Amino acid sequence: MSGKPFIPTAIDEHIGQRMQLRRVMMGLSQKDLAKICGVTFQQIQKYECAGNRISASRLFELSAALETPVSFFFAGLPGYIEREPRNGHLPKSRVADGGTDDPLAKNESLQLVHLYWKLPNDSQRETIMKLLRALSGQK
Repeated sequence: MSGKPFIPTAIDEHIGQRMQLRRVMMGLSQKDLAKICGVTFQQIQKYECAGNRISASRLFELSAALETPVSFFFAGLPGYIEREPRNGHLPKSRVADGGTDDPLAKNESLQLVHLYWKLPNDSQRETIMKLLRALSGQK
């Protein structure tokens, strides 16, 4: 290790947010995910807030634990990253603003997905889908 302080990049932050999103979508607590992965819940907290960088091998383990492809963690990243100085320190990467209209970034969406998958059977899920289509004017 080089002795330089760890400064999270925009990509570290994005991956942590996507990890938290998937964990919440699955209805897992940080403690639940930590147990599955064999780490402490504090480590999961650090990953989610980009306090620690996630290694490639750990990201692979997390994708298995969260039942999603590794590519899920990178979804939504734009094609370029801007650099901006930060208080005279090394430049911090920042993902160029793609807007805040992403419905997956909203707590309501997470709650909806979580509750939908808690329904006990396909018939009830289909009823909810029909209701949502009718309310939104789709057929």
